Amino acid sequence: MEKTKGVIAVFLGAASFGILSTFVKKSYALGFNLGEVTGIQALFGMLFLWLLLGIILIFNKSYFTKYPSKTSKWKVLISGISTGAVSILYYKCVQLVPASLAIVLLMQYIWIGQLIEFLVFKAKPSKRNIWGIIVILASTLLATGLFEHDINGISLLGIGYGLLAATAYAVFIIVNGRVGNDYPPLYKSALMVSGACILVFTLLRPFSVLQIDTLSNLWQYGLLLSIFGTVLPPVLFAYGMPKTGVSLGSILSSVELPVAVCMSFFVLHEAVTPLQFVGVALILAVVVILNLKKDDASTGAP
Repeated sequence: MEKTKGVIAVFLGAASFGILSTFVKKSYALGFNLGEVTGIQALFGMLFLWLLLGIILIFNKSYFTKYPSKTSKWKVLISGISTGAVSILYYKCVQLVPASLAIVLLMQYIWIGQLIEFLVFKAKPSKRNIWGIIVILASTLLATGLFEHDINGISLLGIGYGLLAATAYAVFIIVNGRVGNDYPPLYKSALMVSGACILVFTLLRPFSVLQIDTLSNLWQYGLLLSIFGTVLPPVLFAYGMPKTGVSLGSILSSVELPVAVCMSFFVLHEAVTPLQFVGVALILAVVVILNLKKDDASTGAP
């Protein structure tokens, strides 16, 4: 029963990430810019997390007692830069290319993360992972519709931003797994999102979101982006991942890819061809196979 609850939590958290690009596209359609969209998400997300943390502390004063919290707060705060970088780069990508393509580019974090682990931490990937990376790269060519559309119609700048977003996301995952694990998950998330908010407001200066006219028109999307992009995923992952385990959790997390593609097709009415769906399915299959093999290895299965 507990594992089922964990599965549902991780699934919903990943699905939340998957719908973000649709809300971002709709915000751009209303005339708002990159700074305003990322700024209001980071600001609302930070306020929501600190408010939620405050409420928990009122009713449960022993919330912090289970955690030693030896890591300096400023290190956790600075690690939030990776979160802010993902938002800035990914939302810029969404501005330049279809949402269905943007999420495929973001999913390249799978092999980029492996490359960073190898270059920085000397963690040599297994032959299975190398083959998985090759299949992902080949599947990406299908998922982007490269064989069906004129390449001149695809923004190379948008692809560049998408790959940079994937790199930032890979860094976020690596940093998130190594920094601040001695803090309560919600407190760690609040500190990281605060760091992301500082980055966004320093680089993009979206102070227009504090003006009544802008806030009155953008607050609905700010609310959706912050809840589904900043508040729900970390809370649901923090609850669900310990119950599902890393391997099953990774498989469930990949649901953000089909959710994003389906949202772009049914809500934004973007053209998504059958060959692109095949590419998406192959990427998902690689994620599942790689993580199922981890489970086999950990349980001693042949």
